Amino acid sequence: MHKVITKCPVCTKEMKIMKLKCNHCNTIIENEFSISKFDKLSKEQLNFVEVFLVCRGNIKDVEKQLGISYPTVRGKLDEINNELGLAIKKDITKEKERIMEMLENKEISSEEAVNLLKKL
Repeated sequence: MHKVITKCPVCTKEMKIMKLKCNHCNTIIENEFSISKFDKLSKEQLNFVEVFLVCRGNIKDVEKQLGISYPTVRGKLDEINNELGLAIKKDITKEKERIMEMLENKEISSEEAVNLLKKL
């Protein structure tokens, strides 16, 4: 089985599913079918969502499970939210303050802080 291709390999626009077939009785249904938002996620992104759900949204547990840093977890969450069309408009001032606080508390390195600030 292959994952549903959601973007055209030529122009990268969204593709539509037009035909479904039953492998048991060979029934074929042709129409225009929609896909789930989650079908747009890569295997890596789906794996991350699964780990996030197993960890019940606890970012520290996600960090431990995947062996990645807090900023990386946040970055992956932002990436997935963007892909799903769930991006939330950020309050940049509060986000900058939070990053600086994490840096002061030595929760992130200066390099990680710079990278996070660039993404704002």
